[in-house]
Amino acid sequence: MHVQIITFKLDGIDDAAYQAHAEQSAPAFAALPGLRTKIWLANRETNTYGGIYVWDDVAAARVYQDGEIFRGLQSNPHMIDVTVRDFPVLAGPTTVTGGRILTDD
Repeated sequence: MHVQIITFKLDGIDDAAYQAHAEQSAPAFAALPGLRTKIWLANRETNTYGGIYVWDDVAAARVYQDGEIFRGLQSNPHMIDVTVRDFPVLAGPTTVTGGRILTDD
């Protein structure tokens, strides 16, 4: 399993416009091969938005980063300062602490 945390700042659009965009985009994310879940993030106070992505494996995460949706994020003038952080998941302790969304059970 693999987790990505992707964040960015809004530029030239407000929170409501971004939320409408997120609602419209959600089905495309739901259809991504290997994506177990995406948790959408929004902090209006710091103007920080993004998502926590849980992938089957690092290969699925890389396919996403090389794909059309991520390229669209990077080229969108309203979403700036994009950062991507990658993390392998420690399955044992994650399961113990309730990380059930990360398991196949």
